[in-house]
Amino acid sequence: MSHRPGLNSLSREAEESWGGGASCIPGLPLHTTIRILSDGSAGHEAQTLGIAEALGVEPDIRRVAPRAIYAALAPFAPADPRDGFTHAPPYPDIAIAAGRRTIPALKRLKRDSGGRTFTVYLNKPANGPGAANLIVAPRHDGLRAANVFSPLTPANRITPERLAAARAAPDPRIAVLPRPRMALIVGGDSRHGAYGVAHIAELEHIAASLRASGRGVMATASRRTPTVLRERLRRVLVAPSGFFWDGEGENPYLSMLANADAIIVTGDSVNMVGEAIATAAPVYVIPPPGRRGKIDAYLGALRGAGAIRIWSGALADWRRTPVNATPDIASAVAQAYLAFAGPRR
Repeated sequence: MSHRPGLNSLSREAEESWGGGASCIPGLPLHTTIRILSDGSAGHEAQTLGIAEALGVEPDIRRVAPRAIYAALAPFAPADPRDGFTHAPPYPDIAIAAGRRTIPALKRLKRDSGGRTFTVYLNKPANGPGAANLIVAPRHDGLRAANVFSPLTPANRITPERLAAARAAPDPRIAVLPRPRMALIVGGDSRHGAYGVAHIAELEHIAASLRASGRGVMATASRRTPTVLRERLRRVLVAPSGFFWDGEGENPYLSMLANADAIIVTGDSVNMVGEAIATAAPVYVIPPPGRRGKIDAYLGALRGAGAIRIWSGALADWRRTPVNATPDIASAVAQAYLAFAGPRR
């Protein structure tokens, strides 16, 4: 049984409702300040910004850039002195960080503030739950401690309001595609495995088959996508029924998610899958190559919740409810901070 975190204790797991909305998030005191410590990763930054936005606070973003020796030894090394601005005064009320290279600066900020800054770390820290006052580690990370909150998915910046705006004014390159529209969200190589010849051919075949069926197909790649896969998708997804974003012009990623009648996403990125299921569209996941222990646990939980189906080569007519843990994560941060700050206010 899981419980929502209260003022006096934190839950081991996030509530099963996936529920949360802005009205469920406790209000922070007026003029509460938030600092984000970023390692420059787009995925990590999306998580931290999603929480700050859900809390209704404009954050101060400071990006660490530790030199090689400090980066290699993070999170166990001290903060690089060159990153001193990231933990300099005036000290924020709340600091949110993601990525192991941010942990030394986060701990230094905690120390230099005299313990007054409430620190939050997203994902599983290699140096354990003592890395911050609150750890938000998705359930598949398997981290358990009194200060750990474990949602099903990471936080993101996808909200009903942003999706509605993107549907009301779709990117022109997407608006011209015939319906039904299929979004193909493609990741790429990771430390767990690389996309080989067979995986690349499969993704090319999926894109070509969907387009041949008369559907509009829009695809976007990540910085990790192999060049050969990019070229194959660019060759297959041509006008008038295909579109591949090659990095030119504004990124239409949100417009793709908002205007897709179904989404197919590669499972190598927890963030990409989490963002896809924040929409109401049917979501199919293509299992990634390589070692997939945590990914399989994550996808299995989503499948069990009815949030995704594993791609089997065919589309089905099914409906699902959007799944987005961001409001619940923001609520956990707010409640834990209020409990922490109560005696100090």
